[in-house]
Amino acid sequence: MSDAIKHECGLAYIRLLKPFTYYRQKYGSSFYALNKLYLLMEKQHNRGQDGAGVATVKLNTEPGYQFMHRMRLNGAGAIARIFQDIHGQVAELETAHPEISNHPGLLKGYLPFMGEVLLGHLRYGTQGKNDVNFCHPFIKSDINPTRNLMMAGNFNLVNTEDILSKVQPDITTPAGSDLGAMIETIHHFLKKEDAKNPAALDVENILRESTSLFDGGYVCSGLIGNGDSFVMRDPNGIRPAFFYKNDEVVVVASERPAIMTTFNVSIEDVHELKPGHAIIVDASGNFRHTEILAPRAYTACSFERIYFSRGSDADIYKERMQLGRNLAGSVLRKLNNDLKNTIVSFIPNTAETAFYGLIKGLEDYLKDIKLQRILTKGAEMTPEEMSELISRRVRIEKLAIKDVKMRTFITEDASRDEMVQHVYDITYGTVQKGVDTLVVIDDSIVRGTTLRQSIIKMLDRLGPKKIIIVSSAPQIRYPDCYGIDMSKMGDFIAFQAAIGLLKDTGMEHVIQDTYDACKAAQQNGTLHQENFVKAIYASFTDEEISHKIASMLKDSQVHADVEIIYQTLEGLHDACPHNKGDWYFTGNYPTQGGNRVSNRAFINYIEKTTSRGY
Repeated sequence: MSDAIKHECGLAYIRLLKPFTYYRQKYGSSFYALNKLYLLMEKQHNRGQDGAGVATVKLNTEPGYQFMHRMRLNGAGAIARIFQDIHGQVAELETAHPEISNHPGLLKGYLPFMGEVLLGHLRYGTQGKNDVNFCHPFIKSDINPTRNLMMAGNFNLVNTEDILSKVQPDITTPAGSDLGAMIETIHHFLKKEDAKNPAALDVENILRESTSLFDGGYVCSGLIGNGDSFVMRDPNGIRPAFFYKNDEVVVVASERPAIMTTFNVSIEDVHELKPGHAIIVDASGNFRHTEILAPRAYTACSFERIYFSRGSDADIYKERMQLGRNLAGSVLRKLNNDLKNTIVSFIPNTAETAFYGLIKGLEDYLKDIKLQRILTKGAEMTPEEMSELISRRVRIEKLAIKDVKMRTFITEDASRDEMVQHVYDITYGTVQKGVDTLVVIDDSIVRGTTLRQSIIKMLDRLGPKKIIIVSSAPQIRYPDCYGIDMSKMGDFIAFQAAIGLLKDTGMEHVIQDTYDACKAAQQNGTLHQENFVKAIYASFTDEEISHKIASMLKDSQVHADVEIIYQTLEGLHDACPHNKGDWYFTGNYPTQGGNRVSNRAFINYIEKTTSRGY
């Protein structure tokens, strides 16, 4: 994605089902669980680089000994720094007691993170708060061991104020945090349940009562002081979660390939956590995958398939390939089928798989042309004509290269803009000036800032006749509120284009009418019932908006014609048939809280407020 956006976090959960001595004897290491947690987190590092945290619970500790431990760090390289710290603790202990690694029971007593239940988290700060205090896991402490709770998750809630007003907790976690509201709520019902039956917590009931209040997309995990633990997914399955279980371990992660690689298991061994379900493992190691809330329409986030999840997942690789292939027809129409004078490339590297799919689609067209030509002319073709026909290929070049991160030390706007242009560099000598058309595929176009300020200007320096930017995602029109940091309406180039078209066509009253509808709904408490912002786009076709976007992205200094091709919704659903969450493209939110966020974001845009819509 050329426009970098922050997105949902990553989760890693491990529950050992055997004593530490078992793993020492079978795998030759007392640190089996810690090693696996590190791998799980590193294999998901794409999901969060603002910070990381780990937590453990030790089972069957003597009264008076600490049984819950946590470490959090913010900033780049947080995963490595956390585990370097843990390794340092191990090295110090082994220096003092060289044989202690052969005695897992003793290690458990000395090392804070030698626990049977482990939780890891990778954070992207969707709220823009990268202070270490906002890094997961959070802790709710209590003098009663059973009432201690640590939690981490991958989510956004859109009704935190409503939740907290209903449970009225004794708030000790960071204010303004979604996880703060979540852990306060679950802890509230944990205390109620413990008061009823301290000998055996009903974790299912705790989750059922608390999560029924949540509006959002979430996968959350909790470690309870008595040794019980859980991972739960929202009823729409918006955020991803996968699990693996054998007689040695229970594992949950946000990414399926992370589990497959870390534990060397096949794709058939890893299962999806069902929407509205929770994995619960009690203090004795009993496992349940049980329904907590009735599943709703399955609207898993399609952006996971387009961009966010690791492309090493077998299904995601195929889907991204198909996203590119589905664009081939639109590209050929823009080119008038002239592939001879066309160069195809991709930017950034995460668009590479979709690029391969686009190439395959274009090659299919060339194969049909070759077959038709042979069938038509047959033996009449000269050897030269046959050789020319056989040698036809889609022209592929590495046109743009992401350069080192450019930093601007001069404050004048002109100087800063000049530096921004050089975020990408180009490969010279690849283009026939004034003849070739460049087709460059991107994952998606959010704000268009990098395209306008850098990429298109740099490509234009090669002297092409035309530049066609192709997005493997449809037009992003609405804010996300379920884990991706796309919350400000005015940031979206598609929204800017629609507003521009309304003004160009003398329909500015639609902007005012939409604002009035939003404000009226806000006043009477019905902001959640309808997404009024859809009216902004209703008068224009996708092609009209794309054409307007192209004119906005073309700087006055650019000589080549510029056109934009977006994925269609039909193409998206064909390529990604199982992840049907498309609210950022359609405005069809899976929960009513999404409508409220969209309408608030529009109000903020009109009133020039920079805060989020939730």
